Amino acid sequence: MSFAHRHLLGIEPLSQSDIITILDLADKYAAFNRSRHKHSDALAGRTQINMFFENSTRTQASFELAGKRLGADVMSMAMAASSIKKGETLVDTALTLNAMHPDLLVVRHPHSGAVDLLSQKVNCAVLNAGDGRHEHPTQALLDALTIRRAKGRLHRLTVAICGDIAHSRVARSNIMLLGKMENRIRLVGPPTLMPARVSEFGVEVTSDMREGLEGADVVMMLRLQKERMDGGFIPSEREYYHRFGLTAEKLAHAKPDAIVMHPGPMNRGVEIDGDVADDVTRSVIQEQVEMGVAVRMAAMDLLARNLEERTDGEEGVLV
Repeated sequence: MSFAHRHLLGIEPLSQSDIITILDLADKYAAFNRSRHKHSDALAGRTQINMFFENSTRTQASFELAGKRLGADVMSMAMAASSIKKGETLVDTALTLNAMHPDLLVVRHPHSGAVDLLSQKVNCAVLNAGDGRHEHPTQALLDALTIRRAKGRLHRLTVAICGDIAHSRVARSNIMLLGKMENRIRLVGPPTLMPARVSEFGVEVTSDMREGLEGADVVMMLRLQKERMDGGFIPSEREYYHRFGLTAEKLAHAKPDAIVMHPGPMNRGVEIDGDVADDVTRSVIQEQVEMGVAVRMAAMDLLARNLEERTDGEEGVLV
């Protein structure tokens, strides 16, 4: 498999072929993860360091599990207790870790662009696990894999992405990926939760939930990013649920075989009705979690294949 990238920092640099390469390998890892013996030596001898500057459950756990299933030596750093809290800069932390010669660095950071900056200071492969409002590439890839497995294809579908678009790196990465794969994308939400210059995204935009879901193949709900809000973006959670929460009545406007997605964590009764989230005939939310491990295994495997050991005159020293 050909994947000519040193890092996975976002969806934007990826071609259609790159996306398909990751998804095809992830499909194989999905089958592998359902087998009895879930251990590979694809990353044997490699070291993976997870650096999460923001709280995470699904992403951090799945990256850690992915690395261990591939045979890597995995270290998850407690960044809340790291030297960052003592005043050390992100770059100095990166240089310190670089001196330990890791092979894979998984980073989540609250500031957009921070992961890209860090990637310029280290010799290893860097995977972006979410940076500010910018991107969350592995989430978009796992969503794509989930859609492809459920619908049998990943092109010419109508996808409604609903909720807090403005603050969502998940939405941004999905818009780029689904656009590259020739899908029709609708953004649904209140004007206060739409990004600036949304008309330049090549998507349809509506504040009417029923209109947005009409004939949709995929309904992707988003979490209200309260931690990124600094003002009154919605009148109340109750009003938000009434207008933009996914209920069975609103879902009836989508195609009868439409699937329901959510990146988690869910706020039941705010973004989505609990019965809809738990409907095994429509909801693929748990499949998204499962595919997350497979996609992260595929991404790390492909990047590890591109790692080259070069010397600076001293045998065995990475430069």
